[in-house]
Amino acid sequence: MQTKPDQQSVCVVTGVAGFVGSHLADRLLELGCTVIGVDNFFSGKPDNLATLNPHPNFSLRRQSVTEPGLLTRIQQQHPRLATVFHLAAIVSVPYSLDHPQECHTVNQAATASLLEESRRLGLDTFVFAGSAAEYGAVERMPLVESYATERTERLSPYGESKFAASRAVAGARAKPRGVALRCFNIFGPRQDPSSPYSGVISRFIRMATAGDALTVFGDGLQTRDFIYVADVVEAYLAAAGLNGSRAAPAAGIYNIGSGARLAVLDLARVIQGLTGQPKSISFYPERAGDVRHSQADISAFVGATGWRPVVSLDRGLQRTIEWMRAQAQPG
Repeated sequence: MQTKPDQQSVCVVTGVAGFVGSHLADRLLELGCTVIGVDNFFSGKPDNLATLNPHPNFSLRRQSVTEPGLLTRIQQQHPRLATVFHLAAIVSVPYSLDHPQECHTVNQAATASLLEESRRLGLDTFVFAGSAAEYGAVERMPLVESYATERTERLSPYGESKFAASRAVAGARAKPRGVALRCFNIFGPRQDPSSPYSGVISRFIRMATAGDALTVFGDGLQTRDFIYVADVVEAYLAAAGLNGSRAAPAAGIYNIGSGARLAVLDLARVIQGLTGQPKSISFYPERAGDVRHSQADISAFVGATGWRPVVSLDRGLQRTIEWMRAQAQPG
């Protein structure tokens, strides 16, 4: 059922101090929703809350999603709580390789607990941040949701934990209705280029604007499906039925990407052109756990919601470059 956002719409956003979570919370507040953010700042940044903290309809709970009874305590203060956007996670593939049990606890076990708690509380919708890493070593392109199965060879505990959590969420078909969004390579403002969790675009822009050589892991011919953060936020709203345009999608797993792919080496050259920096590129050994190619088939979500990405790669890159240059200015 479609829901018209207003000040009575109460939403939880876990991972609210993260790159995507903070953008999502901003947009929900813009629509008139009340937002309860949850973050333990393991990888989230306090600076991402700068526009959120002063807002009268925003409150922050500084705690981990692994703590039991989280949603119950929130509902006691906000009885109209209806929607959970669960974005908090161990998000680094290399970190998951070194800490597989912690990755399982945060990404899989905590998601299952929050989902069960949502069921007991009778919440309406549970939207989960899945990942393209759930497809592992699948080589058929573009990637269709059904390509990820129990037999798929995933390359990291991160991918395994996200797959298990997505399957659990998609199985929630009554209350809450569970929707898992397998997001591909997201980029945009607030993505910290100095963080080990950051994507290739933010790192490339940081290097290019500093006049440094861009570092490429492997031969650079690996491909990725890049999507701008504002388009991802609109996908989250559509998944929850809060975009005001049409009915929310049925419970399930959906790809969120641009539907196109670009070689990392070509991306490096595009960014160098947009920043007007030297064309130097340094190559390093391929990283463990990285997939070779990635491209989303987004037809299922487009068909279910009418959502489509609208920000072109060049425009998204330009906005990100402008933001990063502004961050580098003194004061």
